[in-house]
Amino acid sequence: MSFDDDLDGDLRTAFAEYERALMANDVPALDTAFADGPRTVRCDSGDMLIGHDAIAAFRAGRGGAPARTLLRVHTRSLGPDARVIVAQTRRADGLCGIQTQVWERTDGRWAITVAHVSAAPPPANTPTSSDASIWRVAPGSEPLARGGDGPLVNARVAVKDLFAVAGQAIGAGNPVWLSKAPIEPRHAAAVQALLAAGADVTGIAVTDELAFSLSGANAHYGVTPNPVAPQCISGGSSSGPAAAVAAGLADIGLGTDTAGSIRVPASYCGLYGLRTTHGVVDRTGLVGLAPSFDTVGLLTRDVGLLARAGAALLPPQSVEPIARVVVATELVELLDPSAREPFRAAVQALTLRGAASGTVLPPPVPVPLTYPDSGGLDAVFTAFRTVQTAEAWETHREFLAAHPDALSPEVAARFRAGRDIDSATRQSAQSLLDTMRAELRRLLPPGTVLALPSTSSAAPRRDTAPALMESIRQATLRLTCLASLAGLPALSIPALRAGTLPIGLCLVAAPGQDHSLLTFASAHGSR
Repeated sequence: MSFDDDLDGDLRTAFAEYERALMANDVPALDTAFADGPRTVRCDSGDMLIGHDAIAAFRAGRGGAPARTLLRVHTRSLGPDARVIVAQTRRADGLCGIQTQVWERTDGRWAITVAHVSAAPPPANTPTSSDASIWRVAPGSEPLARGGDGPLVNARVAVKDLFAVAGQAIGAGNPVWLSKAPIEPRHAAAVQALLAAGADVTGIAVTDELAFSLSGANAHYGVTPNPVAPQCISGGSSSGPAAAVAAGLADIGLGTDTAGSIRVPASYCGLYGLRTTHGVVDRTGLVGLAPSFDTVGLLTRDVGLLARAGAALLPPQSVEPIARVVVATELVELLDPSAREPFRAAVQALTLRGAASGTVLPPPVPVPLTYPDSGGLDAVFTAFRTVQTAEAWETHREFLAAHPDALSPEVAARFRAGRDIDSATRQSAQSLLDTMRAELRRLLPPGTVLALPSTSSAAPRRDTAPALMESIRQATLRLTCLASLAGLPALSIPALRAGTLPIGLCLVAAPGQDHSLLTFASAHGSR
């Protein structure tokens, strides 16, 4: 996938300088960005300005433009010396906008000859009632646990029903499990860390059964709603926290990610979602699924809040500035074709987000993924599922043996698949994963991130045919398994759209670079 066919070096530099000058209100530089002469046009929803002098006079009296974040940058060639650039932006107040510019090159210099700016209100948030498809323990007049003073004071946390909350039982998405579960005497370590930073636990949110699903559909509690796409699934297994945050019923979702259970609902519900480096956040007090891959994660609507919540959970880490973005074409090809151009534009915008401060990154770099055998990504995914399901059976075999009819047929089948894996098959799969883990870590030294789609499509409709739903799930798991098998931190950013539906742009970094991801995203991406 090429990223610079229509946005060559000189034009890229000129566009970045325009962004810097706009945010700095550098009027002389902005005057230079617009072509001189009487035919240059600049218009918005309220007025049309004709000629360089009229545009310059408007700009000089405006007092600066509001801060905004580049979301997507599309370019189209109109010939050897003309390009159209269409950029979607988001302001700090949530308002989204489109700027469309015609750039022409004269005497070797690019300048804007036509510009149109428009703004629109953000999508309306669909309220969702506090029902059993979101909450296992619904919010009441008082928090389940109140935090103290700190950077998260008054933030409301929806806790996935896998974490211990003192005074409550853990339900793990299954009524039989809940009926056997004791009342927890103390909070899970991750819950306690958020409380210590000032957050309040507002309720316990539902999860897919034993966290072994990606759909957000629980046979016992129903289909968790998607507040931003009511006809679609929310994604799992951190479905309840995602729905609560997307609906504005909570500010932070505390969840887990084994094979994508933070990144998938973040993508489908238009949220920021952080999968932390495997092992860096204490999992004490958490009902796990596959210990080699389980990790704690967070969901928010705002990247600044995500960074503060991450600081509460994560240990101190060295922060390496992100200086390089790489893309693997075979991963992009797993994305629905209708979303590939938005993905390309979102990655392009990602490298240009620092233009306002003069910190433009190089264009995205296409890289091949090197697989340890000729089976490619399919073989790696099969190996991942082999080890994951074997560990899942080992983790819960006693419960499953004692209660063989407790699970829905679909989830029970996944556990049985793990039961039937022999030691030689598992050892071979583990060897393949070990080699692939080393390759991914080699590809991603500190300062480099891999950009890929968080999911293979936008959220599927609830009434999607089962065969198609399974195909979407399989493609998504091929995307999400890479960070999981390598124990890497991954951040899903709500940067893509397929029609009106969100899709996440995922950034994967070196182990222990969680803070680097959060710093990179929050520096230019707050909303």
